[in-house]
Amino acid sequence: MKTWREMKRFPLAVRLLLVNQLGVNTGFYLLIPYLATHLTENLGLSAAVVGIVLGVRNLSQQGLFIIGGSASDRLGARGVIIAGCALRTLGFALFALGDGLAVLLAASVLSGVAGALFNPAVRAYLSQEAGENKAEAFALFNVFATTGALIGPLLGSALLLVGFRTSALTAAAVFAVLTVAQALVLPARKAEPSGSGVLGDWREVLGNRAFLAFALAMVGMFTLENQLYLLLPDGAREATGWDGAAGIVFLVGTVANLTLQLRITRSLKARGSRGRWIALGLTVMGLAFLPSAFLPGVVPVLAGALLLYIGVMVAQPFVMELIPGFGRPELTGTYFGIFYVVSGVAAALGNTAVGWAMDTGEQGAAWLPWVCCALFGLASALGVAWLHRLGALPASPAPDAPAAVRERSKA
Repeated sequence: MKTWREMKRFPLAVRLLLVNQLGVNTGFYLLIPYLATHLTENLGLSAAVVGIVLGVRNLSQQGLFIIGGSASDRLGARGVIIAGCALRTLGFALFALGDGLAVLLAASVLSGVAGALFNPAVRAYLSQEAGENKAEAFALFNVFATTGALIGPLLGSALLLVGFRTSALTAAAVFAVLTVAQALVLPARKAEPSGSGVLGDWREVLGNRAFLAFALAMVGMFTLENQLYLLLPDGAREATGWDGAAGIVFLVGTVANLTLQLRITRSLKARGSRGRWIALGLTVMGLAFLPSAFLPGVVPVLAGALLLYIGVMVAQPFVMELIPGFGRPELTGTYFGIFYVVSGVAAALGNTAVGWAMDTGEQGAAWLPWVCCALFGLASALGVAWLHRLGALPASPAPDAPAAVRERSKA
């Protein structure tokens, strides 16, 4: 209930974008986790072909975030969000209706391009609309995203009892509803010209060394977040011998997120600089993997999952709040787009390292992947702390003041 009350404090556009993210994650996780099984077991495709289909989707999204960010700045975030949701609708519908390789590849490309469009656009729009309350807005964004990531797989598991096509069409219907809702309700905002061409915008952002260093430092956050879908569920299944144990990991995180996220963000926002709290959050994320490195059983895995979620809750809202502060407001979408490209590529390399550690650990070093993740988190924390000490991060906004005080300061 508190989450809904807090949500009402924001403008209509922000409230709609929060619900949008709940729907985006619900629809995405309703389908994507079961896609590989459908392609192999139902359609009989080889592992190599399945890898190509899934890889095309991922490459289309990760490689084109910069396009979505620039489009948001130049065309307005609203239209880009609507276009992205519409393309995701079409892509998921093709997964349901087609079984030929050409159709599947088209579905993968459309689904990936859709994410590349609306992900940076949504964050740019949210940042602009939230004003001084960016941190709280992104905290709520995290709550709705995490909740959708829990609802999606649960709903997908139930729909798969009917068939994959039903699941895919339901996911497409979710995005269709989101497309209509954005078109009808999301206010249009005029895009302010940046004063240079697209390539000039990219050069400006890529020439911001402090921003690029910050994006690279976030490799730990993105790599460790991905372990919620790889290492931690695998650890829970091995500890219990029960496939359903992976769902407990998500349940722990969702409950923690709903009850703690806003309290943590509000408390830390009023105490100290953002860089310090981001470094602390990354440290907690790294330490979350140590219990399972040295202690057997499901309790260390769940304790680690809880710590990981807490670390994300500490760091992520402030990361999202700081990104627009690195440059001009006219380039907010471009900054978000390039941030996700840089950190996404770095995180892909990090995930490769974790995968190698998991394979190597099976030969008698079960602790290796857990320690590897801990080192990623601590290295990222040190990177952010170093940037903070150098004064390379944007200045933290002053703590909220009463309206009367703000008016006197303006005078």
